[in-house]
Amino acid sequence: MIASPQSSRMTAEEYLVWEPKQALRHEYCDGQVFAMTGGTKGHNRLALNLYSSLVDKVDASGCEINTSDVKVFVKEGNAYRYPDVIVSCDERDKREPGFYQFPQLIVEVLSSRTKETDRFEKYKEYTQLPSLQEYLLISSDCTQIECFRRGEGRIWLYFQYGASDVISVESLGIDVPVDLIYENVKIETNNKI
Repeated sequence: MIASPQSSRMTAEEYLVWEPKQALRHEYCDGQVFAMTGGTKGHNRLALNLYSSLVDKVDASGCEINTSDVKVFVKEGNAYRYPDVIVSCDERDKREPGFYQFPQLIVEVLSSRTKETDRFEKYKEYTQLPSLQEYLLISSDCTQIECFRRGEGRIWLYFQYGASDVISVESLGIDVPVDLIYENVKIETNNKI
């Protein structure tokens, strides 16, 4: 859900002071600020359906789960991003009120406008986080979920799930039917987010 970048550049420190005073959320990446646009009903419902299927078990495990109103700091990309769903089990994140730095799971719902950023730029940034175990990409224009799971060393394993599959979120020990994530979602064949 990214719009055009702001015209002026700023440091990460300036961004952290400036951004809470804005009416819109903004992502920050290496000096550039990007206003976050609104999503569609389908985009939001996909994120909420996944959140709903995880929240009770995540809370019971002592971890934290949040949605797109909380950002993640990616030191390697000098970036602050707003994932659609994020889970952290790290005590340091529990003490930080403004953002996560040690997430275990990050989820982005893809749209025609953001899928390239989510698939390439954010993938590169997120997979540099030592704490990250899984990165999920949920398609909003077909029933498909892609899971990038940390393997040994620097290897990331790829899994693709479709209708009637059950996705295993191994880092949390939770299985979720794909059909449950897509429940009451109208597939957006021409979404413009």
